[in-house]
Amino acid sequence: MTGTVPLLELTRGNIVESVHFGALAVMDACGSLVASYGNPDLVTFMRSSAKPFQALPFIEAEGDVHFKLTPREVAIMCASHSGTDEHFNVVSGIQKKVKLKESELLCGTHWPMDEATEHAMRARGETPTPNRHNCSGKHTGFLSHAALRGFSHEDYINLEHPLQKIILQTIAEMSDMKPEAIEMGVDGCSAPVHAMPLRNAALAYARLADPSNLAPARAAACQRITSAMMANGDMVGGPGRFDTMLMAALSGRVTAKGGAEGFQGMAIMPGALGAGSPGLGVAIKISDGDLKGRAIPAVALEVLRQLGVLSEADLQALADFGPRKPVLNWRKLVVGEMRPIFSLEN
Repeated sequence: MTGTVPLLELTRGNIVESVHFGALAVMDACGSLVASYGNPDLVTFMRSSAKPFQALPFIEAEGDVHFKLTPREVAIMCASHSGTDEHFNVVSGIQKKVKLKESELLCGTHWPMDEATEHAMRARGETPTPNRHNCSGKHTGFLSHAALRGFSHEDYINLEHPLQKIILQTIAEMSDMKPEAIEMGVDGCSAPVHAMPLRNAALAYARLADPSNLAPARAAACQRITSAMMANGDMVGGPGRFDTMLMAALSGRVTAKGGAEGFQGMAIMPGALGAGSPGLGVAIKISDGDLKGRAIPAVALEVLRQLGVLSEADLQALADFGPRKPVLNWRKLVVGEMRPIFSLEN
């Protein structure tokens, strides 16, 4: 975590009680560093922020067209969804179209992230199955891709599987890296996970936002992915989740996908900063992992505010996430403040 710097602090009374450290990078699609804070060359795992790129080669091969998938189904392939009944049904619907079995998913199981859904399932005496897993859309996308190309469905998450080699090559191309330079690990859902410098992750998001210099098939696939995610933010996250609320509030201006352990990727669409403005990519890492989920939303909003993406109306709509907000105690009394403490450097 060399090069991480203070990004967000929380006060209590007149004392700074807690500080979140991290680093961030903002890139354009041509590969120029537009802004940063901390070390833009910090190498870290993208975690679930890589999901749009893991889905990209399937969409580029027109798998969505072949299997007649809807934008909502494309969006959930790029999602860390909350496991609601709607999410379960959309994932199940893809599997029906592609003729997959839920039992083929290798993501494991966990209770839905949505508490209301978990309570309802427990009341019904149900236990979670793989389709409730927040990564079931991604895994269903993997299997759909394997079906499209005639690859084996067994061990589809193995790094040596031809499917994962295609995905790695695509991520490398989008981030302007050599495949062998990308550090690999295993994600919480057992799928491969990719680590790279923040500037390269931000470049991938910039190209997702503005794919005009990419090959036509890839550019069209990027546009289908961002359009699907922004129009169906409820599939990408879930009730009250930051990515979902951000994309709903910004209405076609930003594609957002968070990842575990304090990672956030954002694609700022061309024109979001005014007529003719370029597409930009943002990659943020909070070094402590942000397990409470309070730092990433506030820092992401502050980055967007400083870049000029957010209006006052946008800030009001997203005020529950920050970037500045009061710290309340259990009686809802204001006892301090959460506030960003960085200025983007050009």
